[in-house]
Amino acid sequence: MPLEKKGPVAQAQTIDEVIQQLEALIEECMEQKDRIGYFAALYHKVTVRVKEGIANGEFENGPRMEKLDVIFANRYLAAVQQLRNQEKTSGSWQAAFDATRKRTTLVLQHLLLGMNAHINFDLGIAAVETVGTQDIRTIRNDFNTINTIIGSLVFEVMNELNRVSPLLSLFGFHATNESILIQFSITNARDGAWIFADDLFGKVNTPAYPLCMTNRDTTIKKLGLSLVKPKGLIRITMFIIHLFEWKNPTKVIKAFYKYQKKYISVSEHKEAFSGSPA
Repeated sequence: MPLEKKGPVAQAQTIDEVIQQLEALIEECMEQKDRIGYFAALYHKVTVRVKEGIANGEFENGPRMEKLDVIFANRYLAAVQQLRNQEKTSGSWQAAFDATRKRTTLVLQHLLLGMNAHINFDLGIAAVETVGTQDIRTIRNDFNTINTIIGSLVFEVMNELNRVSPLLSLFGFHATNESILIQFSITNARDGAWIFADDLFGKVNTPAYPLCMTNRDTTIKKLGLSLVKPKGLIRITMFIIHLFEWKNPTKVIKAFYKYQKKYISVSEHKEAFSGSPA
C-alpha cells in the first residue's frame, strides 16, 4: 500500500528533528506495510549513530557534521514527500521507489537501492551545500568518517538480514567484509561519492552545476536499475533467495528498526577493514 498523500512537511533543522521525522516515517510504513520502511529503518540507525558520534567527538567539526547530516537527510525525506504527492523526484530515487512496489525485489536489493540513491547521489550534493564557500577538501576526513559509520552499521544489519532472508549466507551474501552489501556501501560511497562531490564543487555558480547533477543522477539511476534487473545465474539465485524471505513488510521493518546492538566505534571499524581500498 503506497504512503498517503500529505501536506508539506517542514524541513528538519536539527539532527533530532531528522530522527523524529524518520521515526514517524517508519511507523507509518509499518502501519501501511510499505517497503520504503526497509531503507528508512537502516537510515534511522545511521542517523542515531552519527548523533552519538558528534556527541563523542568522533568528527573534526561536530556542528558542521550536524549541518551535513541534516542537509543529507532532508534530501531523502523530500524524495519520499515527492513520491507521496506524485511529484517528480530524482531518477536515482525513482528507481528505488519503483522497486518497493514489486513483491519479488529482495530486501537486500531494497537496501542497496536506497544506499545507491542516497550515498552515490545525495551525499555529494549535501557535502557541497554544507561547505558553501569553503574548500571542499576541509570536509574530506569527516566525509570518510560518516562512510565508515555507515559501513559499521551495514555490517551489523547484515547479521539481522540473514535472519530475514535465510538463504543469503548460503549463496555467499554473508555478514563479512566481502559481502555485496558491505563492499557496495563502503567502496562506492567512499570513492565514487567523493569524486562526484569534488567535481560538483568545482562547478558551483556556473552553468555546468545543474548539468553535473543531472548527469550523475542519470548514471546512478542506471546503476540502480541494474541492481533490480540482474542477468544470468544471479537472477535465478535471487529468485530462490526470495522464495524463503520474510514476506510481511511490517515484520521486516520491525526486525531492522527494533534490533539493538552495541555500535561499532569508528576506530574499531577502520581496524577491521584495514584491508579495504584506501
